[in-house]
Amino acid sequence: MTRDETPAFAVLLTPDGSRTAHSARYGEAYGSRHGAAAQARHVFVEGTGTHDHPAPRVLEVGFGLGVNFRATVADAAARGAPLHYRAYEFDPAPRAVLRAVAGEDGQGADHPVWAALLAAWPEEGGRGELEVEAAGIRATVTFADVLSADLPPGWATALYLDGFSPSRNPEVWTPDFVTRLAGTLAPGGVLGTYSAAGHVRRALTAAGLRVERHPGAPGKRECLRAIQAAGHEVRAAGDTTP
Repeated sequence: MTRDETPAFAVLLTPDGSRTAHSARYGEAYGSRHGAAAQARHVFVEGTGTHDHPAPRVLEVGFGLGVNFRATVADAAARGAPLHYRAYEFDPAPRAVLRAVAGEDGQGADHPVWAALLAAWPEEGGRGELEVEAAGIRATVTFADVLSADLPPGWATALYLDGFSPSRNPEVWTPDFVTRLAGTLAPGGVLGTYSAAGHVRRALTAAGLRVERHPGAPGKRECLRAIQAAGHEVRAAGDTTP
């Protein structure tokens, strides 16, 4: 590492008082440097309508440092809404980094499901699936490459597409994979993402979703939400019934 390189997992304080960290693998921060918690709330929790759903089922592509998870937990707990949160993580960050980024006063850090998740988090790497439940909130983290993982069809009321940027991690933004992701949304389900790149909009549209542009979180002009048609029916692989 040279003097100009940021150390792997260096914790970064963002302007809204929340924290993120640097990923050496992808050469960028896990969350927005302009406000990690603000982005989690604006783009994902509120952008997908999860904050209004009576019993949200959230699927996240890339658990990362758990910032989106904790924001969603805090909202659901404040409303007394049951929540099932499923995430896929290929390269889990160390438990100490998750704890340092959350701090003691971070959004959702005081919820028992966060403590249970940290206690069960793998010390190094990750295989299989982790599942914890506390105070009406269930979290399932699958340690696998989401590109080849089995995804639950028609399950999610909200999908958080929060991979590293398309230039750094292009595989999760391709039309083929976005189409697979669209198939996880329940009728009326909403996909939220911080990226408003033209090729991302086109991929979402080609997947059959209704795409809307909205003002972005701090530091971004726009973000996207993409909605599954209310009458959409998910078919099993190979089903060609009209």
